[in-house]
Amino acid sequence: PHTIAAFILETVTGTNGILVPPDGYMQGVRELCTKYGILMIADEVMAGFGRTGEWFAVDHWKVVPDLICMAKGLTSSYLPLGAVGMRHHIAQHFQDKVFFGGLTYNSHPMGCAAALATIRVYEEDRLIDNAKKMGAVMKKLGAELQKKHPSVGEVRSIGLFGIVELVRSRRTKQPMAPFNGTSEEMAALGRFFREQGLYTLVRWNTFYTNPPLCINEEQLREAFAIIDKGLEITDRAVKD
Repeated sequence: PHTIAAFILETVTGTNGILVPPDGYMQGVRELCTKYGILMIADEVMAGFGRTGEWFAVDHWKVVPDLICMAKGLTSSYLPLGAVGMRHHIAQHFQDKVFFGGLTYNSHPMGCAAALATIRVYEEDRLIDNAKKMGAVMKKLGAELQKKHPSVGEVRSIGLFGIVELVRSRRTKQPMAPFNGTSEEMAALGRFFREQGLYTLVRWNTFYTNPPLCINEEQLREAFAIIDKGLEITDRAVKD
């Protein structure tokens, strides 16, 4: 442990498939980092600012990291802005020992203004609460898809951060498309979604279910009705 300076993790893995850690994992990481004096750094660039139904995904496990990285939801991506939050004792270190680093547009006032305005909307419109409430609805709708469609291998979600994995066989778990590739069925599914006015990321053998935090139940059910119909395309490719 004395050779480890920091442990960096994406709290809920986004791009690689909405991987939600099991209960106890995050607490275990925190305990080990505290025990051995290792900094715990949480990457909340994708999961932060309400996407999972909490301000930050790490809040689900009541764990406080030493540093936390944030970006996308900080300004709702209206302007580029990233930030790092840190515990007081770490910040205090740099009061005495200046870190001579930075970028040309650090702390740009327009980006910071966009962040303040975005956070105000989160609070005034209670979007974090809405994400938690609609997240429960989305989890139920996802479970219904998995029960109904044989091509649905797995559905994972936390709040409004979700993904659906498609397979040719639940028994062998053969993906509907290869890693880093596509297939005729996945391409057809993506076209169907677009034709029906549903815009989401279809990638490899998965598609994401990450609607706006302001979505209501009627809109969510409308989207999942389109997904339900579209999955008839991939169901035809199931082998067993």
